[in-house]
Amino acid sequence: MATANQRSYTAPCPGCGAPVEFRSAQSTHAVCGFCQSTVVRQGDVLSRIGKMGELFDDHSPLQLFATGQYQKRNFTLIGRLQYKTAEGTWAEWNAMFDDGQTGWLAEDNGAYVFTQPSNQQQNMPPADRYVVGKQVGVNGKPFSVASNVSAVLISAQGELPKLPPLGHPFDVVELRSASGEVISIDYTGTPPAVSQGTAVLLDDLALKGLKDESAKEEKGRQFNCPHCGAPVTVALATSKSISCGSCNSVIDLSQGIGGELKSAIQDEPIQPLIPLGTLGQLQGTQWQVVGFQHRMGVAPGDDEHFGWSEYLLYNQKRGFCFLVDSEEGWSLVRPTTGAPSMASSNANSATYQGTTYSLKYSYTAETNYVCGEFYWLVQRGQKTQNKDFANGKRMLSLEQSASEVVWSSGDQIASEVVAKAFKLEGKQDLLKRDVAPFSAAKSVGIGTIIVVLVVILILLSLLSRCSSCDPKVENCSSSSSSRSSGGSFGGFSGGGGHK
Repeated sequence: MATANQRSYTAPCPGCGAPVEFRSAQSTHAVCGFCQSTVVRQGDVLSRIGKMGELFDDHSPLQLFATGQYQKRNFTLIGRLQYKTAEGTWAEWNAMFDDGQTGWLAEDNGAYVFTQPSNQQQNMPPADRYVVGKQVGVNGKPFSVASNVSAVLISAQGELPKLPPLGHPFDVVELRSASGEVISIDYTGTPPAVSQGTAVLLDDLALKGLKDESAKEEKGRQFNCPHCGAPVTVALATSKSISCGSCNSVIDLSQGIGGELKSAIQDEPIQPLIPLGTLGQLQGTQWQVVGFQHRMGVAPGDDEHFGWSEYLLYNQKRGFCFLVDSEEGWSLVRPTTGAPSMASSNANSATYQGTTYSLKYSYTAETNYVCGEFYWLVQRGQKTQNKDFANGKRMLSLEQSASEVVWSSGDQIASEVVAKAFKLEGKQDLLKRDVAPFSAAKSVGIGTIIVVLVVILILLSLLSRCSSCDPKVENCSSSSSSRSSGGSFGGFSGGGGHK
């Protein structure tokens, strides 16, 4: 996809003398591909202003000079910025269109958002005015504040129209509308830089020039567990936490394996019904189970805890989704790009893509056991405020922390579908969640009925014990209150959010 109308400019790098090319007239900075010098252009003069850090290998299929099409306009990827927050990393690719205009293809854990510069810079308030979860108006259209985080630039590549100072924190606010529009506000300068766009799939961009699949073979990283010393292998390049298969400790990978690893000991391990690493076909996509967590919930003013399990599923092109196992059945959910709207008076309903969902549960959720790999920094004791909505078998879930709001949507699926997808027909009875009411058959004797009643009393005693247990020291699985969760905190992978 040629850019015939554009003039390119090439000059020797002030650091090493290698040629540095500027293809876009809007590019003010470039990173030399040979010596990593940060170069600024002033007219026809190049000046070296420092050295850029090494790129974090995120195993992305994208690379410089890959070409594609967005809204019937051809573009070429000419630069990349890598950012980091307390929760993880993401990348933004500088996309130059044939007419010389630029846009940004944001990439976060297998999900993508394409945005273009907006003219809203002068009208945006300071970052601290945006409260996560609140509604704001932009040009008369309602948006929800999805995240408000502090980020730092960790590396850059190619040519760029902007270049924040390396390692200096700045605020990033993300707004989302019910129709799936995304507004990103970058406070690296004054006024802030604003871009607006939508979520996209790589297949829809008709990309060419991606990395060769044979050259993108991922090899697991390995290190010794900081608690017990057993070998631990990391399969996914973007994982931020992992559990040790020997001692079950949760290990923090957010600082990289070369940094000081932190671990948290977990007692009483829970064995997932679907083993980690299992491949399964659901809704036409092949998923791999890469993570598992057990979570506990408690409603306001209630002392009874209830539990459920979540399996983190991964597909290279589709990113991540969650397979949820609760007492109410199984469900497959993904974080939404759009922000559903809640009834402002009492939040007893929420509307998303023209469908209204009724509130079923409102509760505090806490993670009490994890194993496998996660693309966010999952921790035992991590808490969120949750609301579950339903419309028939359709589900909608809200999870909120201090810095982010995550909406997820999905469908209930039959246990037989889960068993078939992951070839677990032998465990179908364990997977089944349909509970039938008890009734005594005519041929059952009084002695048998007494035995059954005794068993029921024992089960009620165990359930009562679980409902009052401490989720920090016991692996409670359920109580007389059965709930279902629609997804896991940290799931902005569905919309390419800045995490």
